[in-house]
Amino acid sequence: MREHIAPFVYYLEVHLLCASILCLVAWALTSIGGASATWKYWIWVITSVNFMLPLGGFFNWFGASRVSWATQLGGLDDLGIGISRNLTVGAVLLAVWLSGAAFMFARLLVRLQRDRQGEGTAGGPNSMPLELPFLARGIPIKLSTGGQGPSVDGVLRPYISLPRGIDRLLNDRELDAVLIHEVTHARRRDNLIGLIHEIALCALWFHPLVWLTGSRLAMFRELSCDDLVIESARGADLVTALAKLADPGEAPLLRPGAATLFRHRLARLKAPQPQRARGAADLMLVMIYAVALLVCMVETIAHTPSCFKVLM
Repeated sequence: MREHIAPFVYYLEVHLLCASILCLVAWALTSIGGASATWKYWIWVITSVNFMLPLGGFFNWFGASRVSWATQLGGLDDLGIGISRNLTVGAVLLAVWLSGAAFMFARLLVRLQRDRQGEGTAGGPNSMPLELPFLARGIPIKLSTGGQGPSVDGVLRPYISLPRGIDRLLNDRELDAVLIHEVTHARRRDNLIGLIHEIALCALWFHPLVWLTGSRLAMFRELSCDDLVIESARGADLVTALAKLADPGEAPLLRPGAATLFRHRLARLKAPQPQRARGAADLMLVMIYAVALLVCMVETIAHTPSCFKVLM
């Protein structure tokens, strides 16, 4: 068993190193203005998946057990070798990791249970379909009696939940803007993407860049939906809708998640519509990120466990 510990730890270090470099590249690229928030959102989705998928390990699994050009990264083997020689240290580190993972998983289960109870309120016996002239592209719309704001509920079968009486609070254009935003969430299965990242976070809770990836995912998830509202010439209407939902007169109907970067969202919604020249910025953004992703994949494969040797 000892002989397997050092290669495993070494590969984990190589994988997290390359995934971290790609994350920093994604952070730098998406911090530059000009490109659309939609492409930036998908960049962070891929970055999140890259933390979960050990591409070099898959490469070995499918038959390339020995890569002739693979080389061992010096300096990354010390931790694995030290653990293999002192199993007590390894046991302590494993206990710490298991404790953190168990806490994060319990935290996730509590949130999912809370969301499930909220869905029961929105989809219970008192709920009913909302008849609107706006076509929601096949996404079901239900009225909620729980006092929650507009949201997308459900993971595998998402539906839009609207607070009862929202048609009296918002005019037709404002309601149209809200639905464009929520339909985009539902059609992209954003709840499922977010859940997958949270599951990864349960295992990689110790890595600060995984937390950063989650926060950027949440930010660009909202901004990308706002961009589609702007492209539909409903940006100003969504601004007034958010203002009314944040202060409807009795209790706020705007979910905390929807209030993420509220001022930044309002500034983008009030800005002029995106120019067509943004296409060049989008292309440049995607190309640079694709090159970085390919390099990180190759570097992960180039330092696979098959080349690992205990250097004395």
